[in-house]
Amino acid sequence: MKRSHMVFIASIVIMVFIKISLSYTLIFAQQPNDQAEKNVTFQWTFGAIRKSQSGSEFKAITRDTVLETGDKIKFFLRAEKSCFIYLIYQSSEGDLTVLFPYRFKLLDDGYEISKDYYIPNGNRWFELDDYTGTEKFYLIATANRLFKLEDLIIEYETVDKSNKIVLGEKIISETRRLRKKHHNLKSQAERPVTIIGQLRGDDKTNPSKLRNLRNHAVETSAGNFFIRTFTIEHR
Repeated sequence: MKRSHMVFIASIVIMVFIKISLSYTLIFAQQPNDQAEKNVTFQWTFGAIRKSQSGSEFKAITRDTVLETGDKIKFFLRAEKSCFIYLIYQSSEGDLTVLFPYRFKLLDDGYEISKDYYIPNGNRWFELDDYTGTEKFYLIATANRLFKLEDLIIEYETVDKSNKIVLGEKIISETRRLRKKHHNLKSQAERPVTIIGQLRGDDKTNPSKLRNLRNHAVETSAGNFFIRTFTIEHR
């Protein structure tokens, strides 16, 4: 075979190989979001005990809602993978409080995987006071610790009241920046850990079991970042 023919055939083989390699790379790179690796997996419940004509009733909160003075609220959190979870509360007056972790030192030591955390601890519940208005809870879970957010919060907790407004706005701006940075949240998935319908029979016979937030947990999986804001219209 002539040398020119051999060079021509070799060129075709190389071009076919490159085309196959590029096609494989594109197919791999364009995997749908739901096949992306989930580095954040945790369980959570936001529960409320609301006043009613019959006394009180429990409600698992999954979206923005309306609550009234005297209603009680509580959170349940449980990390299923090694990730960092933050729960920040903003009052109707704009004051910020970190509800979880109880202190950032907990993150230094590494809180336990598959351990139940209740906010507040034990059998206590937060009770809505007489200050009505819009209140917000920011639930954030991330594969990478948010040192910038933590530094802003630590500074916020140490300055005098006159500087808290500006720093509070910086903290909320940082949560918005994080949301924008990780705007593609389509890869997240949620499923109930327990089918709530199985608990309805306990309404009258065992209301304390219905109020156990662990029984209403939702498991959330996401790539490297998850954020959800709960807005409460406090009346």
